[in-house]
Amino acid sequence: MFIPATVEELEKLGWDECDIILVTGDAYIDSPYSGAAIIGHILIDKGYRVGIISQPDMKTGDDIKRLGEPLLFWGVTSGCVDSMVSNYTALKKFRSDDDLTPGGVNDRRPDRALIAYTGLIRRFFKDTVPIVLGGIEASLRRIAHYDYWDDAVRRPLLFDSKADILVYGMGEKAIVELAGSIKNEKSYDLIKGLCVISKEPVEGFIQIPPFEKVRDNTKTFSDMFMTAYRNNDPLTATGMCQKVGERWLIHNPPQPLPTSIELDAVYELDYEYDAHPFCKEKGEIRALETIKFSVTTHRGCYGECSFCAIAMHQGRTVISRSGDSIEREIKKFLKKKKFTGIIYDLGGPTANMYGFECSKKLKEGPCKKKRCLHPEICPNLVPDHSGQLKLLKRITNLPGVKKVFIASGVRHDLVLADKKHGTAYLKELVEKHISGQMKIAPEHIDNGVLSLMGKPSQKALRRFRELFNELNKAADKKQFLTYYFIAAHPGCTNKDMESLRDFSRRELKLRPEQVQIFTPTPSTISTLIYHTGIDPYTGREVFVEKDINRKRIQKKILS
Repeated sequence: MFIPATVEELEKLGWDECDIILVTGDAYIDSPYSGAAIIGHILIDKGYRVGIISQPDMKTGDDIKRLGEPLLFWGVTSGCVDSMVSNYTALKKFRSDDDLTPGGVNDRRPDRALIAYTGLIRRFFKDTVPIVLGGIEASLRRIAHYDYWDDAVRRPLLFDSKADILVYGMGEKAIVELAGSIKNEKSYDLIKGLCVISKEPVEGFIQIPPFEKVRDNTKTFSDMFMTAYRNNDPLTATGMCQKVGERWLIHNPPQPLPTSIELDAVYELDYEYDAHPFCKEKGEIRALETIKFSVTTHRGCYGECSFCAIAMHQGRTVISRSGDSIEREIKKFLKKKKFTGIIYDLGGPTANMYGFECSKKLKEGPCKKKRCLHPEICPNLVPDHSGQLKLLKRITNLPGVKKVFIASGVRHDLVLADKKHGTAYLKELVEKHISGQMKIAPEHIDNGVLSLMGKPSQKALRRFRELFNELNKAADKKQFLTYYFIAAHPGCTNKDMESLRDFSRRELKLRPEQVQIFTPTPSTISTLIYHTGIDPYTGREVFVEKDINRKRIQKKILS
């Protein structure tokens, strides 16, 4: 069922009010690819009456007042992406298009959406029930953070938004526990996965440097960030406190990671796999076409690319769904009239991390002084693509399924490191699961830049390309690799981009089209380096290109 978005839907369900109302900056697509949809269905499954308001008009109260005031709390998210990333390019130009807005015109999502939506609620509902922030924008801005668009360190989001509670990470467990506490009038201040504001710190929690010090000193900011970054796993994390003015941010430890069984349950709730009619009548939602018939196989990523936010949001431990659950979800697709038999993606943050993890990490948490894949793949992590191979064959053979694509990223170094199944896995992709081209993201070829990015060496790229071409030739297919590259990443100079250009023309035989300028987003290692000019792992100074025009020149070098 759709989460009710109109009064008429509430009346049909016999609800005179909502316990919880969710507000989202995206069009409401009822799919497990939408965090708001997941949270809404989980709460409904637990017996709560949940309504949803998508992209409310900021000028009037017509939208935000549509469902009345909730009995327990408001849940507010900017959507699938930080609103400033949604609204602006790396060169700080406003984006005119938005695939998650009906009609495709970017005219419905305010800047700093969580602050804007909290203000909208408080404008029309004085002394209202608690306002709870969640989603990726909340998660990555939960402590003091560098903001690229202000070019300054901003306070923890709770202080700027004037909301009451912030849920960070993947919030399913925390939001259910919070709802129960509010309903039963119990304290929620120490629920795991939450941040709140307090007059006093919590005894036993780590006191990270106060906002005023990290704002004014890059070395202190770096120390704060790395403390938080390394204190983010449920098995090892301690709560943190950060002083802001005369008050404290209380950052509770994270919730335990879901088990595979719990993850299965999340993705098997009663989704419609479509946009709500209230949104669809306003125009086409471009993202819908790929989202609605794609399947998430796992969560988390141990790739730990420096520019990626997944480590601080989903975490560095991969949790995989069972094959039975994935098959049951796809069988729901078969009942949908618009399903053509094509699965647009069967994957996760990184497709080929499905089904294997480091046994040590699962028991003790991630290592604090080394990464799983960089500079080399850790011996404790044994890549094994056999699970995904079995899954691909299982899903492909389902009656009614015509084609299964792998559109999520593939770590080419993991394929090469799996001596037993890596070649067979790539062969399966080449023969059945790509269409003309396969996308990979080497990001650069200079080893110094790659090291700062946390990406594999150009040697791995060369070998993977050779293997891909060999398998295509054997299959009598003319398919190509498409490469994603980043310009103006910390450490990258014009000379480095010229080397990348020459490498691309000489060895890849192309002029790359998929080139993006690095965008510093909150709570990533790359953004930390961008702000401080220091590699936090080595303490060495790093060249950082901050001039907009020179960033543009770096990108143009590759064209």
